[in-house]
Amino acid sequence: MSDEPGANRSEPARPRGAAGASGRPAAVDARELTVERGGRPVLHGITLTVTPGTVTGLLGPSGCGKTTLLRSVVGTQARVHGRLSVLGRPAGDPGLRSRIGYVTQEPSVHRDLTVRQNLDHYAAVLGVGRRRRAADVARVLDDVDLRDRAGALTADLSGGQRSRASLAVALLGEPELLVLDEPTVGLDPVLRRDLWRLFHRLAAGRGTTLLVSSHVMDEADRCDRLLLMRDGRILADDTPDGLRRATGAATVEDAFLRLVETPPARGGSR
Repeated sequence: MSDEPGANRSEPARPRGAAGASGRPAAVDARELTVERGGRPVLHGITLTVTPGTVTGLLGPSGCGKTTLLRSVVGTQARVHGRLSVLGRPAGDPGLRSRIGYVTQEPSVHRDLTVRQNLDHYAAVLGVGRRRRAADVARVLDDVDLRDRAGALTADLSGGQRSRASLAVALLGEPELLVLDEPTVGLDPVLRRDLWRLFHRLAAGRGTTLLVSSHVMDEADRCDRLLLMRDGRILADDTPDGLRRATGAATVEDAFLRLVETPPARGGSR
């Protein structure tokens, strides 16, 4: 990982974009990634690597560029410059469609369909065969604890249940990479806890890589690794403990504030 401020120096160095211990290619590998919108830069030369099979948190205040970065990873962002590979392929490659699950901030389910009908529809879109489809739908309903609401119209669900239904859609087909844009914001503490437990079960049990954004700093310790972001730049790429040690701070929030107050070493990401 990076040798810039905030890097975890307890880890052995390895080349950028190298495979993890499993031999799998980096889940996400970005080099000098820049995005422009309306003639002005939104992301400023970001360089980062997301290790396979980890829960990586992308944390930073609202408006700092988190959603733009996630959209770049899933291949839906325009005016992206630099190098960006995802699961060993260029971002946006058609071959990645069935390998990535993406959950946006707004629930992406049809309100006039039941939860099960939504899942059947999206499974068909993904090309999941009929024989496999019923088992796949049953699996994701269990994953997000919505089996008892499978026959309910999505319009009749609570906000938290609709968020879980969107997550269930993203889990169809067992994607290798889950990109989740603030999936727990606005949820009650019990549901937030249960979702984070699910994220770690997916990483530990299935080897899924999760890239999860949030502007809530108290979620930092739920992540294996953190990318701290501000004003379109990565301030730090480290574990929660490594970040606290590197900055001498007691909490990740305090570490973030100390990094904000430290001038960057150069114009790109730290």
